[in-house]
Amino acid sequence: MQYNPSLPIYIQVEADIIKDMLNGKLSSGERLPSGRDLAVKYKINPNTASRVYQELELKGLCFTKRGMGTFVTEDERRLKTERERRAKEYTEEYVVRMKDLSISRELIQEYVKEEIDASVYKAK
Repeated sequence: MQYNPSLPIYIQVEADIIKDMLNGKLSSGERLPSGRDLAVKYKINPNTASRVYQELELKGLCFTKRGMGTFVTEDERRLKTERERRAKEYTEEYVVRMKDLSISRELIQEYVKEEIDASVYKAK
């Protein structure tokens, strides 16, 4: 993973794990790597890995079973809510950037349609 120096590493790792939860690479109830394994996988400090799991637990996206490990939440509503929240956030960011360029609503819609037709959903 290529880290952005202007953003804390734990936030970037957390975002990567959440992405995998939301796109199905990590299933509901699936065991996550141990803190040590997470640190090795992302080449981060074990304390940073611990912070990642703490943040995910605070968001309700994972839970820890003492002596067994950390697991992806089994609450499908929580995952659906997080997916919708992120989708709205990404959409808002895109629209704000387009408005900053004085792009019309119609042209924004056309760009989105072109992108969907050209790439996003063709591969699936």
